Amino acid sequence: MSTRINAARTVLGDTGTAQRFIKTLPRKGLRFVAPVNEVGERVAQVPITAPIPETNKPSIAVLPFANLSGNSEQDYFSNGIVEDITTALSRNRALMVIARNSSFAFKDSGVGIKQIAQDLGIRYVLEGSVRKSGGRVRVTAQLIQADEGAHLWADRFEGAAADIFDLQDQIVTRVVGAITPHLENAEIARARRIATGNLAAYDLYLHGLDNWNRWTQEGHAKALEYFYAAIEKDRDFSTAYGLALSCHLLGKSNGWTPSPDESEVARLVDRAADIGVDDPIALCWAGHAQAYFFKDVARALLLIDRALEIDVNLAMGWQRSGWVRGYAGDPEGAISSLKKAMLLNPLDPRVFLTHSAMAFAHYIAGRDDEAADWAATALRLKPNWMPALRMAIAANAMRDRLDLAAQALEIYLGLDQEANITKICEYYPLCRDDDRQRLVLGMHKVGMPA
Repeated sequence: MSTRINAARTVLGDTGTAQRFIKTLPRKGLRFVAPVNEVGERVAQVPITAPIPETNKPSIAVLPFANLSGNSEQDYFSNGIVEDITTALSRNRALMVIARNSSFAFKDSGVGIKQIAQDLGIRYVLEGSVRKSGGRVRVTAQLIQADEGAHLWADRFEGAAADIFDLQDQIVTRVVGAITPHLENAEIARARRIATGNLAAYDLYLHGLDNWNRWTQEGHAKALEYFYAAIEKDRDFSTAYGLALSCHLLGKSNGWTPSPDESEVARLVDRAADIGVDDPIALCWAGHAQAYFFKDVARALLLIDRALEIDVNLAMGWQRSGWVRGYAGDPEGAISSLKKAMLLNPLDPRVFLTHSAMAFAHYIAGRDDEAADWAATALRLKPNWMPALRMAIAANAMRDRLDLAAQALEIYLGLDQEANITKICEYYPLCRDDDRQRLVLGMHKVGMPA
């Protein structure tokens, strides 16, 4: 074991060696774009696995709103407004709404509206600006039909900061009315729901989202603090419960917080499920956490299916569905869910999450070449992403590429020196014993300690 750990440290300490390992991994036939992150910096190239299918539904992306406050510290506020408008629109079943992460790939990119629409496979674009000064907020928005460059409407919404929820409602109603004028009132009402009316809780939640979207260990730790603070302000803020669960779940899966308090996780799951009966974000994370921490896959699927019934456009929900259907022993259902996640979020800078889930789904389906391909794709975007490394180890071992499996194992042991087969299995609450035995066999073949 110590020999392997020393070798792993050598691999991780020599970035050239690590990069050579990544270059040896199999490539899929992908095209790439180079998006930017929330602060306008270029990030890792994001693969698009296939041409984006057309949909009969009106399709829209909400682009990042410009922050005109003259203070970059207010970016979290304008970004949060965009995220909530996106979420509200996505709950309308008559629309196909592109996920926030893909829309934000074009922040400060200089790419034209027509090209954005072509890259995302959409018909409409909503853009605008936010100015927050003192206790006042002004939001401008314009809806563009991208193929013709036609402005369908533009308007300005202004009020006290305490009225931000009403301003968002006005924007959502105008967008829905402009795109689909014959929608039933019930669908418009569904789009306008928000999980809290407490402005202080909402502001803390926006700070949490800002840190959550940084996708670092420190960012997730801060995000969790903000989500808990939001819950303290509003004990019925279901979305904050769901995102707190996401921090616990993702923290464990990548070794950031290896041993969260499971009694606290159980409390959050039950609370999110109880008060979030109409909150798809709360339900999808509660469902995945129920499966991941407590191996209750049946309840998990009920919660996630309910989330997707409420919001069929929730890319995050389809991604969670992919993982949990894999645990349930339904790889084809998992793959179908993950394809929907990629359709709704084609330029996601964190698409390695979906790719890792694809690798897992193909692995339990017995398709080791495909599993290794998807794991490799994830690792090119996030070389130390532990869920992808686990699948790279197992899939390459099962297809007798022990050289690649051993290199992935060395890197993994450098990240988790206490890794063994028993611990690996704890990451996968598998319903089928055959799937568990196959995972054990893959790890055993490459020499993972028992």
